[in-house]
Amino acid sequence: MNWKKKLLNEFELYGITDLKNEDPEIVSKITEAFRGGMDVIQLRSKNLPDRFLLEIGKKIRQITLRMKKLFIVNDRLDLMLALDADGIHLGQDDLPVQIARAMIKDKSKLIGYSTHSLKQARMAIKEGADYIGFGPIFETPTKPNYQVTGLDLIKKIVKTAKIPVVCIGGIDQSNAKSVVKAGANRIAVVRAIFSSPHPFHAARELKRMISQ
Repeated sequence: MNWKKKLLNEFELYGITDLKNEDPEIVSKITEAFRGGMDVIQLRSKNLPDRFLLEIGKKIRQITLRMKKLFIVNDRLDLMLALDADGIHLGQDDLPVQIARAMIKDKSKLIGYSTHSLKQARMAIKEGADYIGFGPIFETPTKPNYQVTGLDLIKKIVKTAKIPVVCIGGIDQSNAKSVVKAGANRIAVVRAIFSSPHPFHAARELKRMISQ
């Protein structure tokens, strides 16, 4: 088993950028978060120009290969291929898993899929997703129009899924422990790391909460 497959099976802390501006510090923040224990980075931006994302993505690719961390691109199949990222993360309004899989020649590339209900989770698993995101667990400004799933379904989804399930949505140092107690063994965060003045310490504290 190569290190990427091993990390897919074992990852605990998944970081997501939500870049609205050209943040010159984002690469150093990602590096510090990796040092603090973050296992996966997803490059996500809904409004920045492709040229900037390509430039940042190339730097992230170099760091993730050197530090043996997973690099996922949100939504953009073209950008994922151009950067030779480890995979793509798709949402309910994006390409279905099966279509995306058919378009990616390298079958080692990972496909993650966002789900917001047990039905959607089962469908993503059936279609061949490599991992699923589940949430939003709590209210979050990154998904303001989505109904909160809460904590009750976490244990059931994690128990029945044969692939990694990462819980997402409004999770930070104040509530991560409750998510873990509800049955999660993986969490994804945006602001809890990248809005922190100290990404290293933020990641280390979150990782500690998951691992305990």
